[in-house]
Amino acid sequence: MTVLEVIQRSAEFLAKKGVESPRLQIELLLAHLLKIQRMQLYLNFERVLTEAELEKLRELVKRRAQREPLQHIVGSTNFCGLEFLVNRQVLIPRPETELLAERAWKFLHDRGEVNANPSALDFGSGSGCLAITLAVKCPAAKVYALDISAEALAVARENAAKNKVLERIEFHHGNGFSVLSAGGKFDLIVSNPPYIATDEIATLEAEVRDYDPKLALDGGADGLGFYRILAQEAAGYLAASGKIMLEFGEGQADLIKEIFQKQKWIVEAVEPDYSQRLRFLIARRA
Repeated sequence: MTVLEVIQRSAEFLAKKGVESPRLQIELLLAHLLKIQRMQLYLNFERVLTEAELEKLRELVKRRAQREPLQHIVGSTNFCGLEFLVNRQVLIPRPETELLAERAWKFLHDRGEVNANPSALDFGSGSGCLAITLAVKCPAAKVYALDISAEALAVARENAAKNKVLERIEFHHGNGFSVLSAGGKFDLIVSNPPYIATDEIATLEAEVRDYDPKLALDGGADGLGFYRILAQEAAGYLAASGKIMLEFGEGQADLIKEIFQKQKWIVEAVEPDYSQRLRFLIARRA
């Protein structure tokens, strides 16, 4: 069977299983299997796959048809041009979170004009995608990563080593700010906390519902639990003129803005993602 025939048949199969973008998915799986760039497939449509290659591909396609995320099957994903290992212990980084990372590193660059070694805390670090990206993009910054999951932090450490910034990130395991050193202040606190209401988790796509860790999804009864914690507690860990930058879910903008304003934060901006949905909050203390 040729590369083109495999792509066509597998795409039809995945489509019947309800997998989004089935042609793209099989092309990425096949490129991963053959250890080539996806675009190289187009130069090799007539190549005949060996029986061993077909057998391996069938297993990969079967896993994807069962709605296992592509990123878990190939073992990694790209975020801000960096490669991150992912598994069932961490949330798969989403493309919109790259916009949060970009805002954060630009702030740290500007902050560096005042403080030669600015610091940033990634609250709820998961795979470490935000903390590691900040460490890569801002070599002068000291970065801290905090997560309640020891398993997630183990993945984050692997990713930090993979991206050669392990020695520049301080990892903390625990539930909230209490595990940090007393009196510690950060120029920036950045977070993509859990924001799905508990009862809504069952309605999510299978790739998220069945494979992403519940700890990284469940934001409490209304999805806003972690924003209340951040609004109440983060100020004590923020340096003078420092900022907090957060990602949130669709339809939560006004509620989260109100939560922070009630705690005497000055909300500087509520900004959209790629699809123009309000997605990010930037705030500071008076």
